[in-house]
Amino acid sequence: MPRRKTLTDAAIASLAPSNKPYPDPELPGHYIRVRPTGTKTFVAVSRAPSGKQVWHTIGASTLYSVKEAREKAREAIKAIKEGKDRSRPQSFEAVAEQWFKRHVQAKGLISADTFRDYLDRLIIPAWRGREFTSIRRNDVAKLLDEIEDKNSAVVADYVLAIVRMICNWYATRHEDYASPIVRGMRRSNPKATARERILSDDEIREVWRVAEANGTFGAFLRVALLTAQRREKVASIKWTDIKDGEWIIPSKAREKGTPPSLMLPKAALDIINAQPRLHSNEYVFAGIGDSYISGITKRKSIFDQKLTGVAQFTIHDLRRTAKSLMSRAGVLPHVSERVLGHVINGVEGIYDRHAYRHEKAQALKMLAGLIDNILRGDADKKVARLRG
Repeated sequence: MPRRKTLTDAAIASLAPSNKPYPDPELPGHYIRVRPTGTKTFVAVSRAPSGKQVWHTIGASTLYSVKEAREKAREAIKAIKEGKDRSRPQSFEAVAEQWFKRHVQAKGLISADTFRDYLDRLIIPAWRGREFTSIRRNDVAKLLDEIEDKNSAVVADYVLAIVRMICNWYATRHEDYASPIVRGMRRSNPKATARERILSDDEIREVWRVAEANGTFGAFLRVALLTAQRREKVASIKWTDIKDGEWIIPSKAREKGTPPSLMLPKAALDIINAQPRLHSNEYVFAGIGDSYISGITKRKSIFDQKLTGVAQFTIHDLRRTAKSLMSRAGVLPHVSERVLGHVINGVEGIYDRHAYRHEKAQALKMLAGLIDNILRGDADKKVARLRG
């Protein structure tokens, strides 16, 4: 951002998402955070007498003008410097941000990106201006009702899980707080949503047809099916991760079972190479700013409305479908398990140190061949073991 002499409400409205907070030229220690979703939040930072740096969330730009935010920032900075306790957040948004920083990010949870998306899109907007301790059981039930009606019972249950984690985290820090979450608030039946859904041939053809006409998100879905990888891995592919047709898959700390690399079939490479290369973005499936595609749940909901004759499915169901298709194509189970990146347990996992690089490449070629047969209506045609 060009250096400004002042910061106006209009200027704040035009700020682009950034990993670093924007400083307020008129008040040192006052910043504006801009999330990938475009949400803008005022924050203040200063050092306590102990020397510890303390961040204090003021609130969203939709609640305060920059002038009002500066006044609150001055009060917060003064209180921090005087050693007064500013660590106890007052709003739901502030508590959620502290939970995300101190629990999710600090522990390197692999679901951090999904948590961030749900917070910014579904949870914080509903309770941004509310005092955290004022959120009661009826408030939670109302939010879940709205999400279930607009999205699905499964999405509502995921929101419930996040809210429960935040409330439990807060309860560990405040002995006088009781979480409003109780048993029986789930909106879906766990047995009814057991992980057994795979797409039929007709459903694969319909999903593929609609995906071909849906740009970046459609390309992401097709690559997810062709590679059998987890959605976050596919969404965050960088151009530099692919070398001579081989996808070098990065893994995070605490993450188990990610295959180190996969030789991609031509069908997947063709889709990837058809994506626009942006000078300012290193990701194949580029999102806003310098990040990869986000808001996947919302995009999927819009995508589903364009489908005909396809029952409700999740993106993870594409991974399960790909596994089933590999079995149908004749790929041996111990090979397809390694394609998926599942941890191999027992004696085999300990002693079999073979990389299976060639076998995994053949498995993905056979998967791509069967998908091609399905799309052409030749699903019963035998898939040959391709060489090379």
